[in-house]
Amino acid sequence: MNFLLGGDIMNGVLMMVIALVVLGGGYLTYGRWLAKTWGVDPNKKTPAYEFQDGVDYVPTSTQVVFGHQFASIAGAGPINGPIQAAVFGWLPVLLWILVGGLFFGAVQDFGSIFASVKNKGKSIGYVVELYLGKTGKRLFLLFVWLFSILVVAAFGDIVAGTFGVGEGLTEAQSYSNGATATTSMLFICAAVGLGFFIKKGVSKKEWITTVVAIALLVICVAIGLAAPMYVSKMTWLYLVFVYIFVASVVPVWALLQPRDYLNSFLLIFMIAAAVVGIFVYNPQMELASFNGFVVNGNGMFPFLFVTIACGAVSGFHSLVSSADSSKQIKNEKDMLPIAFGSMLVESLLAVISLICVGAMAKGGVMPKGTPPIIFANAVAMFLAKLGVPSAASNTIITLAISAFALTSLDSVARVGRLSFQEMFQDSKVPYEKQSKLVQFMQNKYFATVVTLILGFILATNGYKNIWPLFGSANQMVSALALCAIAIFLKKTNRKGWMTWAPMFIMLAVTFTALSQIVVKKIGLVGNAGFKFASDGMQLVFAVLLICLGLVIAFNSIKKLFFDKDEKAVA
Repeated sequence: MNFLLGGDIMNGVLMMVIALVVLGGGYLTYGRWLAKTWGVDPNKKTPAYEFQDGVDYVPTSTQVVFGHQFASIAGAGPINGPIQAAVFGWLPVLLWILVGGLFFGAVQDFGSIFASVKNKGKSIGYVVELYLGKTGKRLFLLFVWLFSILVVAAFGDIVAGTFGVGEGLTEAQSYSNGATATTSMLFICAAVGLGFFIKKGVSKKEWITTVVAIALLVICVAIGLAAPMYVSKMTWLYLVFVYIFVASVVPVWALLQPRDYLNSFLLIFMIAAAVVGIFVYNPQMELASFNGFVVNGNGMFPFLFVTIACGAVSGFHSLVSSADSSKQIKNEKDMLPIAFGSMLVESLLAVISLICVGAMAKGGVMPKGTPPIIFANAVAMFLAKLGVPSAASNTIITLAISAFALTSLDSVARVGRLSFQEMFQDSKVPYEKQSKLVQFMQNKYFATVVTLILGFILATNGYKNIWPLFGSANQMVSALALCAIAIFLKKTNRKGWMTWAPMFIMLAVTFTALSQIVVKKIGLVGNAGFKFASDGMQLVFAVLLICLGLVIAFNSIKKLFFDKDEKAVA
């Protein structure tokens, strides 16, 4: 146990082996036990077939949906979170990733997609309505919509910054950004072609589709490296929002599925390259194992648990699982690898990020630079031992990170649009008999425009200004999603005790974090540095999120532990 005293004994290979054993063993034991306990039925017709519409409900192969799910939920979170949280030391970060990923995040993701598939492929909001009524549903969907705006703003700014060039960037950074931008735009064009290739059934064999996808990926990367696009960040911000508008309204098979499928190969290559590099280089952890419960004025509770979201547990995952991926499931048995499995792969990526920051640290001091730069530099250093040129590996890793962020961006824009529409839907009143105003509010184009306009306003203030609120709101969604899953399991006569501890812990974490943000923003009111478009909107959002969260959590816990009404069947 001497390695607990510092980072000089713990190394990358040992940490990677621990992660692989824990996460792989957890999938084979705990994951399969959950599937058996909850009652996955491979013979039951899924919503993708039952409500097939060619837009959202589209039966899709396991491989393609896994690629979409993994690329959508990962984002830049499993890279940003662990690297930022490493100031507390590598031990608490590693423990939270492994424990949180297996017993919090994977349970939430699997529970979300399971509950959705068992309820006509509807989102978690529908499950809330089923057991908490229309008011509970609308409050939850309002919460999700506000959260989606924050995600759109944060990731929109990150993507534009990754693509854009301007002052403050070196020639190498400008080249990397320009090459990433070109490749990403080519990805989109290639994805449209691949979507029609799959949709029209040009080939019924998945291996042919895989070969075509990899070939397109290689071509896009080659052209991107040869012909970088040098465009300003602000111009890219406009273009990114135009793109996500289109991505959120077109059929999933036309862009979302094939683009995520293409990106999944790039992302898996990045993870595989990093793992191989770690085993070859075997970096030492140059960070202390533990630096205290308070570092730089931030308490480990709740800062650690809010900062590390996507690598451990993230509310955004429940939205992707229930509002998007569940509508594409061909067979119920696919839910375990798609939801539970992709979450654990993301936890592995978070561990890789921790190893990267530990390797780049010097004498226990955190390395300088943004988390993506730290990650890219570390992986390039690992791969250099295999003879891979640093410039090439740096560019490809940067490209992969931007692919993470862009994929999450168009997915959450669709989630935000669907949440806004669902707020005005009434399952008991036919659409034709609803008022013209209510019908207009359900229009997918209007819902998308409203979501993106608010997101754009926040994005112009920079992602760093809204990241704490985004992280807190994200984890609150996870707590509320776990509440909904627990109620669903109880009402359908299934065991749900495995959701209780994650639910209560995340409620405590997020109410504490949001309250701290409110106190901080109120303290800025009246100061010269207070900006309404940034600080003012965040204060309003934080207060709304706390109020909505309290109401939903109170009613959920009451329904879960104190109501004695009859059970439903699903």
